[in-house]
Amino acid sequence: MKNTYKILIQSLKWTLILVLIPLVSCENIEVETPNHLLSGETLFTDPNTVEAAILSIYANLRDNVICTGAPQGMSNLMGNYADEITYYSTFSLAEEQFNKNTLVASNPTIEEIWNNAYNQIYAANAIIEGVEGSVYFTEDEQKQYIGEALFCRALVHFYLLNLYGDIPYCTTTDYRYNQTVSRQSEAEVYNQIISDLLQAKEVLTSTDESGEHLRPNKYTAMALLARCYLYTQNWEQAEAETTQLIENNGWETNIENVFLNNATSTLWQFSPNNNGGNTLEADTFIILAAPPSTRALSNHIVDAFEEDDLRKVHWVGQISDATNTFYYPYKYKIGLGAGVSQEYSIVFRMAEQYLIRAEARGRQGNISEALIDINKIRNRAGLNNTTATTETEVLAAVMQERKVELFTEHGHRFFDLKRNGQLDAVLGVTKPGWNHKNRLLPIPQRELLVNPNLQPQNQGY
Repeated sequence: MKNTYKILIQSLKWTLILVLIPLVSCENIEVETPNHLLSGETLFTDPNTVEAAILSIYANLRDNVICTGAPQGMSNLMGNYADEITYYSTFSLAEEQFNKNTLVASNPTIEEIWNNAYNQIYAANAIIEGVEGSVYFTEDEQKQYIGEALFCRALVHFYLLNLYGDIPYCTTTDYRYNQTVSRQSEAEVYNQIISDLLQAKEVLTSTDESGEHLRPNKYTAMALLARCYLYTQNWEQAEAETTQLIENNGWETNIENVFLNNATSTLWQFSPNNNGGNTLEADTFIILAAPPSTRALSNHIVDAFEEDDLRKVHWVGQISDATNTFYYPYKYKIGLGAGVSQEYSIVFRMAEQYLIRAEARGRQGNISEALIDINKIRNRAGLNNTTATTETEVLAAVMQERKVELFTEHGHRFFDLKRNGQLDAVLGVTKPGWNHKNRLLPIPQRELLVNPNLQPQNQGY
């Protein structure tokens, strides 16, 4: 039964995928779209077809888009862009520009992120349109597929918003709208993200049908909703969502098990492409020989750990040559070809929820309960309780724990500095190439040419 939910690309050779996946981004449609693609309704007449469509979105998120542990994903790129990764190679000019904060609008990775993301948004919209009101599905099936698609649409828009600033929020497959779509304000986009997540939360169940947290459920939607409330400074709602999550989900007490595929603190994760495979994160970050040929963990992050922090012991690897020691993210320890799948790529886990609640409580002046959540994280890492007592100290303690708990995970470090207004103060010191304009990525140059309604370009590019 579990294998039914594995995100295996080779099992997704359905005609539907040939229709959905090659579709261009919402802003990049230059030719007239055939009438049968204006609406997804004619595409979906049985659950197997929709199942293939939704699994193809997850496969693309895992392998090609935003959430991937591959070099083009947020964990690596935004780790480079902030202060988590030191880049040694000249092999990839695109990644080097991220590391040195010298991005230009023609950077191919900038366009790849944008286009791949909107492709998945288009696919999610096609699922919603093709399932809503269909006579071919039970009410429960409709809720499940629409809920998952709404969650995916919200997730991808969330990342686009925090990377590029004002963006279009695409909710249709109609090319006549998408080819001239305009950017919307941050507030407008967040309102739509939250609306999608509230709908997803309502229609999805709390059941983990795969048994391995491979499909988003009610709690996954709540986890992203809590993050959105945190980012929009809705402290009360952020606390409420995380409290419900914490009361209904597990906690992995052994820090060595947090990134195993059966960890009790995982909310959502991607299984490998192949049976017996493991994670792209391990392939991206583990250094096999010194000096590293591509990237390593920055000394800034290595030095941020307190003495005896078990996260440094178990989540940071090291390798030396005759003169230097290099460090690397070692949360995922098993290579792709190990033969036994023991690690999956985690997208949401409970530690983030405790830290969201700690911050939300601290912002509301609830110091005593914020300390309980902070110490939950610290104690698992073998550390004593925090010495913070004031609101300022509590919030600083939360940021420190986020820094050493969530490093090289999906861009958290950059987004935390950004939402707290600390990018210039921190990266201006740790990154020689940092400029205030770097708080946003440039809109891909080609997109501005294809659709002038996306103008103006982000300031400074």
